[in-house]
Amino acid sequence: MSHAPEEAPRATLRFTVPPGQSRVRLDVYLTHHVENATRSKVQQGIENGDVTVNGKVVKPSTHVLPGDVIVVVLQRPPRTEALPEDIPLVIVYEDDDLLVVNKPAGMVTHPAYKNTSGTLVNALLHHASTLSTLNTALRPGIVHRLDKDTTGLLVVAKNDPVHAKLADQFAKRTIEREYHALVWGRMKAPKGTIDAKLGRSKRDRKKVAVSNEGKHAVTDYTVLEVFDFLTLVKLTLRTGRTHQIRVHLAHIGHPVFGDVTYGGRSATWGGLTGTKERFAANLLKMLGRQALHAKTIGFVHPRTNETVRFDSELPEDMESVIVKLRG
Repeated sequence: MSHAPEEAPRATLRFTVPPGQSRVRLDVYLTHHVENATRSKVQQGIENGDVTVNGKVVKPSTHVLPGDVIVVVLQRPPRTEALPEDIPLVIVYEDDDLLVVNKPAGMVTHPAYKNTSGTLVNALLHHASTLSTLNTALRPGIVHRLDKDTTGLLVVAKNDPVHAKLADQFAKRTIEREYHALVWGRMKAPKGTIDAKLGRSKRDRKKVAVSNEGKHAVTDYTVLEVFDFLTLVKLTLRTGRTHQIRVHLAHIGHPVFGDVTYGGRSATWGGLTGTKERFAANLLKMLGRQALHAKTIGFVHPRTNETVRFDSELPEDMESVIVKLRG
């Protein structure tokens, strides 16, 4: 047996731990045996499921034993720049300085790990002759973002001075942002405020969680309509943290309907059974995503200094669910 890995197709490395190998953690072992690897990158790869030991996904702290077969899937580095793609855009407003677009469900805002094409940025590069360059080459024009399965309005900067002024408004929290969401349960209070710090989950680094060690985050909500087991709410952001609305609503016991990441995808939520469970299951099937829409955005136009406000209709999938609930 040898320490030298056998390179396999699809950018994988295969190791067989040799006889006599001392007791050592998996992340330490791979850090010493994968070229140019750092322990943090190795740990991230293990947590992402890119490493198996004897065919099983394990933890970084797992100790390797002689004879263990370790397979490492090497992730190809992402593109250093985004490419234009002819993808249709719903443009709510456009001038020489900026655009306001209505992002559909399923579209990632900008290229990233495992999403290198088909993004809003790829579409923008095809549509606009210029975009701001204050962000990385993978995020031209992007001042803020929406989650892949959240629909709604985004403002995009065409040049750097406009980008800087818009970013300053986001930093000072003067941007008006209103979301509509369907959430599980019947919310009793007509309005309220969720004030809970948010940070990366210690259990799953891909998730966000309420944490005393996190960053300040505040969401205001107003009930618009109450149904049998769901509530339609309006939400406004005082801060703009990753997954803020979704985590805050789950934290108060009303996860966003359809949100697979934060507990909103089960038809038996809240103990639903029988006819109600079947109805909920049908609604979830109709939607196929979290019922969250960035409905309104307002800001001071960086060039004219006039306050502008843009509104959008609820997307067809959310509207269809609401019609069924009313019916």
